[in-house]
Amino acid sequence: MRAPPSPRVGLPVMYHRWERMTFVHWRYRPEQVQALLPAQLSVESFDGAAWVGLTPFLMRGVRVPGTPALPWLSTFPETNLRTYVRDARGRTGIWFFSLDAGRLPATLGGRAGYGLPYFWSGMSVEARNGRTDYRCRRRLPGPAGARCDARVEIGVPLLERERDELAHFLTARFRLFSIVAGRLAAARVEHPPWPLHHAHLDGLDQNLVQAAGLPAPAGRPALHASPGVPVRVGMWSW
Repeated sequence: MRAPPSPRVGLPVMYHRWERMTFVHWRYRPEQVQALLPAQLSVESFDGAAWVGLTPFLMRGVRVPGTPALPWLSTFPETNLRTYVRDARGRTGIWFFSLDAGRLPATLGGRAGYGLPYFWSGMSVEARNGRTDYRCRRRLPGPAGARCDARVEIGVPLLERERDELAHFLTARFRLFSIVAGRLAAARVEHPPWPLHHAHLDGLDQNLVQAAGLPAPAGRPALHASPGVPVRVGMWSW
């Protein structure tokens, strides 16, 4: 199966790359996830389940139009906790429970400029010999010490026949939602199809899921990895 096409973002407000991405997804009962969503959104399910994703990665080259990417400020680790939703107009997208970032300016900018639940954390991403190690320790605004340490072995690329409907449901997402000034807002995200790889989770020590108000994940997660894609983020619309 081919991924659904990305929208075109004609007037981006931000450029960056998502690199060394790992997607770790667990099944949840839809009502468990719905209880944590704003009233304007409904959980989107697949195979009868809501899906919650823990996605550690490296942000690189973050910049706004007309400005260069600054080496220290524009590259930092990030770990997101997310699920998949629909609004009253039937538009699908991502709802973030949390976004941990390794740069304080990014945390402040994400909260003030985009109304997203960013947290400042001590973080690292180290890749060598086909393995990626992610580390996250939350600092502010808390709960302090919430963590996500993961060790992932990156495998071979997915064959075309392995790019099934679930893989696209979990990764081919081109809209994010937030509550801005008390109203539901949406922003389109443009990027090429993810070059997906198999992945094996060698170790995971996390409580970011529980810190968001969900039960600890159970069962074997769905895993995908990717070297990354360039991204263009559009402005909010209502």
